Amino acid sequence: MLSLGNSSSSVFFLTGFPGLEAFHIWFSIPFCCLYIIALLGNSRILYVVMTDSNLHEPMYYFLSLLSTTDMGITISSLPTTLGVLWFNTRIISLDACIVQMFFLHGFTLMESSVLLAMAFDRFIAICNPLRYAMILTNSRIIKAGVVIIVRMLFNLVPLLLLLKRLSFCGPNMLAHSYCYHPDVIKCSCSSIKVNSICGLVVLILTSGIDIPCIFLSYVLIIKSIFRIASPEERTKIFSTCFSHIGAVAIFYIPWVILALVHRFAHKAPPYVHTLMSTLHFLFPPVLNPIIYSVKTKQIRRAFFKLFSNTK
Repeated sequence: MLSLGNSSSSVFFLTGFPGLEAFHIWFSIPFCCLYIIALLGNSRILYVVMTDSNLHEPMYYFLSLLSTTDMGITISSLPTTLGVLWFNTRIISLDACIVQMFFLHGFTLMESSVLLAMAFDRFIAICNPLRYAMILTNSRIIKAGVVIIVRMLFNLVPLLLLLKRLSFCGPNMLAHSYCYHPDVIKCSCSSIKVNSICGLVVLILTSGIDIPCIFLSYVLIIKSIFRIASPEERTKIFSTCFSHIGAVAIFYIPWVILALVHRFAHKAPPYVHTLMSTLHFLFPPVLNPIIYSVKTKQIRRAFFKLFSNTK
């Protein structure tokens, strides 16, 4: 493997759990369960939103976009992760790596934009409910989806094209069971200054904008809620935001920590990278359907209706 890495600049070696390779088959069991839960949960949400006319509202359209991005993230990381855990298939070419990064990072950037759109949806619903239907029309939701895709392409494509100019000279060992951009550029034997700057710019233009805007929307939502005299009404209105707050927390916190670990914690143990990447790329697709099913009454009713009809 080392000689192959030295003779070919376009070959990378994926990593599972360093030092625990003998237990990979056992690690694959919980990973498979989590992947199945993520795919089934998000596909169920997509199905009930499409088939239940009571859910044909902006909030649930954005929820279906969130489920789509979660499924995309899951499917993007699934093949190489299970390949490493099941068959010890660790070799991947640079072109295949770039393709995987396009989908993995692309759906991640899109999910950040969707969470921002969902925050705007909650802001309009709570702070300006009388104009909610007028502002969030179907045509504007479609335009928002197009903007989310264009924004992703604008940020991601230059970042990935810059990888083609790099040279890779040694055994290109990656820290994960999939291709992650900061992990890949560390393997280069040429200057990565431009790539690092571009990656930082993309991070600023996505999470650096989305997180403050989401925070600002909730500041305005809380101010609007406290103008309501009844404590019961405050609790009832704010409860509609709990699911979105949970989705924001489980998405952004691991993402920011993972980015900081790759950028600054170069001497961190390998299992830290593995743990944070698992939390970031696997837990949101698994937990989001559960959170929305438990905390959103309409989704819960739609699930019960689906199960009763199936029975």
